[in-house]
Amino acid sequence: MKTSEIDAQYATGLSRQNIEQALIAAGKDPGHLTPADLGALEDFHTLGRIATGQLAELARITSRDRVLDAGTGIGGTARFLTAQYGCQVTAIDLTAEYCETAAWLNQITGLDGKIDVRQADVTALPFPGAAFDVVTSQHVQMNVADKARLYAEARRVLVTGGRLAIWDVTAGTPGPAAYPLPWADQPDRSHVVSEAQLRAAVEAAGFTIEHWADLTDQAVPLMQALLSRPPAPLGLHAFVPGFAAKAANFTRAMASGHLRVIQAVALAS
Repeated sequence: MKTSEIDAQYATGLSRQNIEQALIAAGKDPGHLTPADLGALEDFHTLGRIATGQLAELARITSRDRVLDAGTGIGGTARFLTAQYGCQVTAIDLTAEYCETAAWLNQITGLDGKIDVRQADVTALPFPGAAFDVVTSQHVQMNVADKARLYAEARRVLVTGGRLAIWDVTAGTPGPAAYPLPWADQPDRSHVVSEAQLRAAVEAAGFTIEHWADLTDQAVPLMQALLSRPPAPLGLHAFVPGFAAKAANFTRAMASGHLRVIQAVALAS
């Protein structure tokens, strides 16, 4: 999508203000936080921190890696990787409001020295070739129509043997999905493709699949349990309008098989 379309989907002008209020409601001091204080607030993808941790382990991230978090949102994955592994992370997102919020959260958690946040397009990365050892991307490609360009850019900025680690949504059995969804308030903002099409796009860009797993059956009961709980002060609902309805629609679509979630690691050939 174009920047204006992405902004229409994600920008509210209130992300930082609403997150600050949520932190105060949870008894936190927004001026003095540890990365752990942000809790479920910062992982804008299915299974949250569970999925991020699993993907990082599969990608074998270490302190020596130069990591690009492509489509960072408000920066949760970048902060986790830096805090957990001590690696240097470059975090990009097309939504300026999310980049500004990510930079603020990095600063108040003391991680700004290890994370470089930039507003950028995942299909036109502003970096030289072979600049990174790992590219991570979680629940991003559903907003990108040009999969070939998306993964060609990921391959270009990776060293040979570098790792592409993705956690993404694909189309499943034919059937309508109810909107809004977390990444699309309306159908024309969603660019979901089948699992076979996604895998083919990754391989065509110059990657060899090392790990590929459909985790839908594991994700559905966990998401259902999460949605059954009363909302805590800290959560995605703090800055994502209508998040409860979006998450419920997504969970129903996974339960029916119309949408699937895929975890994958591919090596740059």
